[in-house]
Amino acid sequence: MTVMSPEELALYPFLTEASEYVSELDFSLDALMTGLGFKEARRRGNERVTEAFTGEITKPTFRNEEEAIAELLSYPFARILVSCLNEPAFTRRYALAEATAAHSLLKETIVKTPEFALDFGKDFGITASKSDEHVKIYFSDYIRYSLAMKDISRKLINRHLEKGYVTVSRDEFIRLLQEAVRKRIESSLPIPNIPDGMRAACESQVAELRTRYEEQRQNLGDADLGEVDFTMFPPCINKALSNVREGVNLAHSMRFSMVSFLLNTGMSADEVVNVFNVSPDFSEEKTRYQVEHISANQYKTPSCATMQTYGNCTGRDNMCSKIRHPLGYYSALKYIAAKRKEKEEKYGKDEEEKGGKDEEEKGGKEEGKTTE
Repeated sequence: MTVMSPEELALYPFLTEASEYVSELDFSLDALMTGLGFKEARRRGNERVTEAFTGEITKPTFRNEEEAIAELLSYPFARILVSCLNEPAFTRRYALAEATAAHSLLKETIVKTPEFALDFGKDFGITASKSDEHVKIYFSDYIRYSLAMKDISRKLINRHLEKGYVTVSRDEFIRLLQEAVRKRIESSLPIPNIPDGMRAACESQVAELRTRYEEQRQNLGDADLGEVDFTMFPPCINKALSNVREGVNLAHSMRFSMVSFLLNTGMSADEVVNVFNVSPDFSEEKTRYQVEHISANQYKTPSCATMQTYGNCTGRDNMCSKIRHPLGYYSALKYIAAKRKEKEEKYGKDEEEKGGKDEEEKGGKEEGKTTE
């Protein structure tokens, strides 16, 4: 990769060259945390962490090199905040937000300078070359960064492999680069052994972030839901699935809610696309594009409050009164089922049935607090 300017590095602060540039600047971390000259870097650093709550970090704007450096320094400050917060679920969300922002920037750049994406990939050890309107990427690099993608079409067995290289489209290559960025950021957090003085300097910001995180935990899910079990879906999702099977077109908001829910429970993009193949207006190409877009960006399912706002909350039952999110409903029933199975294996079926009602009540309360 050719030497990048501070303005270019500010767009991609997680690159090795950006880190080296920052290390050569004449400043200390203590100055970054408290110095008046770094006030803008701290403001922007706090902003990029806050924006991670809602998804993508906004594209930076700067008029000169000084502002570009402030933007560049906002990244290490943001990393300190995320490390002090030290919530694994939010760390994943922050890494994804940074990676999604990089994805948007790279899509803009590759149109004008296709070679930039190849150079960008080299920073992550990716061996690739341009081939007409496509990119050839070495198979081991492809596997490394495609494993997290659930879409079966991205599996190596379904790709064209020639002389050790996999041919992908430009958009697919950018998506792989996004995954490389996400993995690098997530694996580097939290920063170990942050001095107490630095923690104290950002204590108020971290407290605000923690309050927001705890509030959002009531509306967004981070639980590992295990194997998909259709019998535990909430009434709103079951109603939507029933409508699809009966050929009823879903409102856009309900379609998004159902797709994001199914993906978040662990279904692949192909499996979700197949759910819609009985719809009267079914278009595999259009449906696949929409499903893969939701999957690639890892969108969360709307909360129960949002579902109610759009008129998508239907058939409420007793469990609905204990939770705040469709995934919370699903997670609660999965929790209850696991506990019942555990009791049955330990004490026998009769004892399990005896305690089943109490476990259901307990599970609903616990999941209502800790998941959506």
